[in-house]
Amino acid sequence: MAKALLGYVGGSDPRLLAEMRRLQQRVQDLESELVRIQAENDALSAAASHDELMESIDVPQAEPALT
Repeated sequence: MAKALLGYVGGSDPRLLAEMRRLQQRVQDLESELVRIQAENDALSAAASHDELMESIDVPQAEPALT
């Protein structure tokens, strides 16, 4: 009877443990994907700001060379 109560009250359910491990792995996968996407976003933002900077520089139009 004690074994039955222990299994009912506080025993570890293998399905529950497997689900918990699966969810922990999913969280790790999502966190690593988030880090990858943030790095990609930072690189794209840096490239976009560089392009905007280059476009904001006021360069007079080149005049044709006299020959």
